[in-house]
Amino acid sequence: MDRETAVPRVREMPGERAREWAAHHRRTAARSTYVYDFVWDVTAEAAGPFCTDVDGNVLLDFTSHVAAAPLGYNNPLLRERFAELDLPDPTKIAGQDFYAGSPGSPTDPEFPGPTQLMDRLVEITGEYGMDRVFLSNSGAESVENAIKICYDASGGTRGIVFEGGFHGRTLGALSLNRSKSVQRKGYPEISGLTDVPYCSDRNCTPETCGCGFFREDGSALASKLDPETGHVPLEDLAYLVVEPIQGEGGYRIPSESFMREIREVCAEHDVLLIADEIQTGLGRTGEMWGSDHFPIEPDVISCAKGLRVGATISRSDVFPDEDARISSTWGAGDVVAAMQGALTIDAIREEGLLKNARERGEQTKELLRDAEPEGVVDVRGRGLMLAVEFDSKKRREAVIEAALERGLLTLGCGYKTLRLLPPLGVTEREIEIGIDLLCEAIAAAEE
Repeated sequence: MDRETAVPRVREMPGERAREWAAHHRRTAARSTYVYDFVWDVTAEAAGPFCTDVDGNVLLDFTSHVAAAPLGYNNPLLRERFAELDLPDPTKIAGQDFYAGSPGSPTDPEFPGPTQLMDRLVEITGEYGMDRVFLSNSGAESVENAIKICYDASGGTRGIVFEGGFHGRTLGALSLNRSKSVQRKGYPEISGLTDVPYCSDRNCTPETCGCGFFREDGSALASKLDPETGHVPLEDLAYLVVEPIQGEGGYRIPSESFMREIREVCAEHDVLLIADEIQTGLGRTGEMWGSDHFPIEPDVISCAKGLRVGATISRSDVFPDEDARISSTWGAGDVVAAMQGALTIDAIREEGLLKNARERGEQTKELLRDAEPEGVVDVRGRGLMLAVEFDSKKRREAVIEAALERGLLTLGCGYKTLRLLPPLGVTEREIEIGIDLLCEAIAAAEE
């Protein structure tokens, strides 16, 4: 596939073979989140945001597999390195303390693995003073371990969470969610969690706030933690967990004032701040971390998706120093995924993808705002974490379907918001194609 000339080409979506594959898949698959019958042909041509499905349709993927494929399809740097590696068996080894190496030294190996991935993570969190990493299999596990090490370091058992937040599907991480009721209803939850409003106005100040976070007597957060009038006992508080930009909650971007208040309250009361960077991390917002946009100093970062593995990153004084206090049989043990993660960080830095994410993100917002499509009430985002909010959920769903029919893959989030997650290396031409298709889809949905 020639990426410079490729364009979406759709005969029928979904096609006959895609419907067959999807139906067969659902014979044994437990019911889960269902989007549409897109079946990627892993043997067919694909490059950057372009891929081919089992019916031969060429599609423009602006989902990046929900940000878990940040470089798109067949990034040359990764493909070339994998071509050099005669894959061993097993490619998944047991645990954080079973080691994997290759020819060369640990600081300059022929093939990077879990050790080198952790080296890179410490490098790119150096501004926050982080020097320790625990690798795991998923974002939910990275959050689970974040709250565990905060319990251990603080001696507390309580936590602060935000309305609209999403942190994973395991029972501990699920307890933190305040996104959709279907995620939590009927399941037991960890106790001691206090809800606080999340900023819904990216330009608000304490004087103009309308979301309920700032009030006449200060902030909802400060009020709940006030030693004299608050109801959360500080001696029991272990952590505050926040998404720098909410993902499932609707791609909500908070204000500087909101984040500054979080920093000041956490500093005043010595509360450990967990930044859930599972969707915002690894360059998605145009900076390496979503936290980099705001005046906060996270004590712990939870990362996954674009990293290809889960990672809990923090300082030596936060992580427990007791053997076996945290562990995982398979965590850190996927040799291939760890190599992908290390090479993804290399690609972001070597190919200037942070700058590209910022520029293409601004291009996307300008094109959509200039087009003034019917039913769009807001266009927002940082870098290539972009949202188009509609006036109704019905319209949003119709646009997703119409975009699919034209060969553009998108996703919903929140209640009536469509999200766009192009690969970090997306080009100016590819953005133009994608936004043209999206505008066509919006017009078709209106008709």
